[in-house]
Amino acid sequence: MNKTQLIDEVHRILGPSVPRSAAEKALQSVLDALENGVANDGSVQIVGFGTFTVKARPARMGRNPRTNEPVEIKASKNVSFKAGTSLKKRLEG
Repeated sequence: MNKTQLIDEVHRILGPSVPRSAAEKALQSVLDALENGVANDGSVQIVGFGTFTVKARPARMGRNPRTNEPVEIKASKNVSFKAGTSLKKRLEG
């Protein structure tokens, strides 16, 4: 599912009395809040759904696959997601 399909699904759930633009704005607001929460607090927990957390990756040495020369890979931060109980049960069927 891509963002357009997700907006369509939110619009379907909200019903025909709510304009599609309102569904798009609602989804974008939730995504912005998640982004701000992870960036500012380091994690966002939605009980039953899951937890988004920032994971730090240390700098390390890698290899250039073309030349086989060592290359330094800089430290970085990524977002990790751990599914909550309700989501896990839904995925198991």
